[in-house]
Amino acid sequence: MPRVTLYKAGYCPYCVAAARFLREVKGVEVHEVDLTGDMQGRRDLMARAGGKRTVPQIWVGDTHVGGYDDLRALDRRGGLDPLLTA
Repeated sequence: MPRVTLYKAGYCPYCVAAARFLREVKGVEVHEVDLTGDMQGRRDLMARAGGKRTVPQIWVGDTHVGGYDDLRALDRRGGLDPLLTA
């Protein structure tokens, strides 16, 4: 199973919801990177995420999924499970 990485900051309800969905519904371990107060980390995230600066930003392995809404939309289309089991 590829590593699932979730970038988060502060109290972000979408970050909490994404981590909970991945853990409790999909049964995967989530590596969380907290960017609270980390300006260099934010710049690094923006570079990695193609300019996106909002959190959460989620990767499954090397595949950028996007934010919470993107994660759920990918799951509804049936695209998340294949990524998680690759």
